[in-house]
Amino acid sequence: MKDVGYGPRGSTTVKTRKTTQCSSAQKKMSFPGRSSLLSSLICAAWVITILAEGQQIEQPEVATKYGRLKGKWVTVKGTDRLTNVFLGIPFAKPPVGALRFSPPQPAEPWISVRDATSFPPVCLQDQAILEKCEEIFPTKQLNFSTSEDCLYLNIYTPAHSNEKAKLPVMVWIHGGALLLGGASMFDGSALSVYENLVVVTIQYRLGITGFFSTGDEHARGNWGFLDQVAALQWIQENIKHFGGDPGSVTIFGESAGGVSVSLLVLSPLAKGLFHKAISESGVALLSAMFSSHPEVIAKVVANLTGCDTSSSAAMVHCLRKKPEEEMILNFQQQQQVSIIPAVIDGVFIQKNPEELMAGKDFSAVPYIIGINNHEYGWVLPFAYNIPGLKEGMHKETILSTLQMLHPLLSVPAEFVSLITDEYLGDTDDPVALRDQFLDLMGDATYLIPAIKTSNYHRASGSPVYFYEFQHRPSSASFKPDFVKADHGDEMSFVFGGAFLTDETSLFASRDATAEEEHLSRTIMKYWANFARNGNPNGAGLVEWPVYDMNEQYLELSLQQKEAKKLKGNRVEFWTKTLPEKIKKMKEKKEHAEL
Repeated sequence: MKDVGYGPRGSTTVKTRKTTQCSSAQKKMSFPGRSSLLSSLICAAWVITILAEGQQIEQPEVATKYGRLKGKWVTVKGTDRLTNVFLGIPFAKPPVGALRFSPPQPAEPWISVRDATSFPPVCLQDQAILEKCEEIFPTKQLNFSTSEDCLYLNIYTPAHSNEKAKLPVMVWIHGGALLLGGASMFDGSALSVYENLVVVTIQYRLGITGFFSTGDEHARGNWGFLDQVAALQWIQENIKHFGGDPGSVTIFGESAGGVSVSLLVLSPLAKGLFHKAISESGVALLSAMFSSHPEVIAKVVANLTGCDTSSSAAMVHCLRKKPEEEMILNFQQQQQVSIIPAVIDGVFIQKNPEELMAGKDFSAVPYIIGINNHEYGWVLPFAYNIPGLKEGMHKETILSTLQMLHPLLSVPAEFVSLITDEYLGDTDDPVALRDQFLDLMGDATYLIPAIKTSNYHRASGSPVYFYEFQHRPSSASFKPDFVKADHGDEMSFVFGGAFLTDETSLFASRDATAEEEHLSRTIMKYWANFARNGNPNGAGLVEWPVYDMNEQYLELSLQQKEAKKLKGNRVEFWTKTLPEKIKKMKEKKEHAEL
């Protein structure tokens, strides 16, 4: 009934004659006026019926360097091909006790076959923030357990793959402001099976446990970024057993995940661990991601948990002894102390990111960089509790909000008026003011850092491909009508949300239109071509131009279109006009003080 093939101590490919017969029968079926989707659904039902009748398809097993894993297979909509899924694979020791605030250590091997069929807990984070996310996404429930023991990854690989397959590997790094999120919120099955590649989703420590730093040798910080490096090292050692090619690894991520990708491109620790990169809505040139004085924040954190702050050693020793419950309480309180997570530690990241980029001191790999056309449309303002979005905003509200958010603008508070003069003008119309404010924030935090990063990377001689995602998903009906392609809206298209069978998945799109299904297939194809060749272009796709001195890019919507110089006037303002005005104001102030 079935043939089970094992590579030499490697991946197991499970083949069943029933599923092969299903493919043959599908070719014989004729459904006039209907798509092949119907026949695929019938085949999927056939396989499920076989299982119900007791004719079990064996669960896939893989032997890794650390021990054997038993996974499971899943189906996706629109095809009878199966995906082998392995969940909760440890890539490092649990970072608890003495390993809290320490670099990740290699995972311990196991003896018996390890069950890899259920999601691991997400890394320690404030459940209140997750509940806030449920307010933002009212159609989804984020029921994930949290734990400090969280350094796990999930793997999705086509069921036919074996050690000789050498499929391209795409490693997803989730976003969430380095404070929340998890690998299990992302289902890689559709991307894997439709594009015949291996998808890996990884976890890393977050918030205090991920980025606490005393600024010295006692706790350098950036533990979450070091976890990402450890996951990439594990992938280099083991991904061949899942049919993946360790010589063809693409890292991709969104928001804080895009920032992480950008930092991995800059980090000497990650050199050689990946070969292409994709940053969606986030790069390393967001200055608010870094703390210049982590020791000040460290003392606030220690005080919140009643620890001695007389020395770095005393703080770290005390905090390592605190139970997980107290660390969760600290997570809840940290919003009051405005913790800025990352540091220039001299280990993971050697210098200020812009210095590294300007000096071409980074991994010169092919790079896709992009943004959405309404990054500050709804999700981020809602998260920041910015009032009056639906009705409009008054200028006084905008000015006070910008004083609070000015670190995100990468401009000192005294120069914020130069920005508001440019964007707000003389209007008093609340709707127009709201729209300009949202554009201002999106440009400052996403557009300008992305363009600058693209320019620096282009100068290294490596190919850069830039995009602007422009489609408002049909699933965004809960958002006000003025919102266009909001922060994160592209992810359901990247992961084939319309084809996911697990509709509880965060990015499953059961109401996707036929046009949106086509857009998802198009974006998956662009991303997969890039993972295969370092170039997103291929047969049947609109040509995506290289981002060269003409600053060409691709508009990603239901119809794709080549364009150039995205928001050129705004880029000119932020990169030339504003710096010149700030320089003149500083010189005038210095002259007045003489």
